[in-house]
Amino acid sequence: MAYLGTPVPTIPQPRPSGGGTERSGPWVSARTGGTAVGAVLFGRDGTLLQDVACNGDPAMVHPMAGVRAALAVLRASGFAIGVLSNQPGVARGLIGRQQVDAVQARAEALLGPIDVWAVCPHGSHDHCACHMPAPALVTAACAALGLPPARVTVIGCSDSVIAAALAAGAHAIRVPEADRPATGPCQPPCTLTTCRAADGPEQAADLLLRR
Repeated sequence: MAYLGTPVPTIPQPRPSGGGTERSGPWVSARTGGTAVGAVLFGRDGTLLQDVACNGDPAMVHPMAGVRAALAVLRASGFAIGVLSNQPGVARGLIGRQQVDAVQARAEALLGPIDVWAVCPHGSHDHCACHMPAPALVTAACAALGLPPARVTVIGCSDSVIAAALAAGAHAIRVPEADRPATGPCQPPCTLTTCRAADGPEQAADLLLRR
């Protein structure tokens, strides 16, 4: 799956101010109002945006190829749009809430309004309930939208995002990681009743609308 624009290198981010209290989570921000037929939640890094490790710099925000077209089709069909993201860089002290918010604001400037952002600020060793593949980040996003998981589809490129979706009772569509071929294996296994596979966001949106 290609990037839009030239890939940028990972650079060190400035350390955030503030203590550990800002890590309480998950961090969920949602727009209210409107009636959606359902929702589509995108994994952030590698699916919606170019994967830049511990990114806190809005200038390094680049949408993945096909994302704009997919979002346009889904919005026109009445779906709410959300984003899921593990951000272990917060737990490591590399970025803070302000930087995560700045990246999200830049993404919305490039891609249009996002109805819900759901972020886990913990590390994999914190044993929280929201660090994907645990399901709580998905269920928190669904609750913020007022939708049951059965009316929500998660589109992601990583095992953890797909596993979180399935554990929460949502539908899932797997897209390939940027450095893997589209025909590569899907782990956990995708079946017609659990997870389908697509070549990218545009095809994933098409599969969803034809469900």
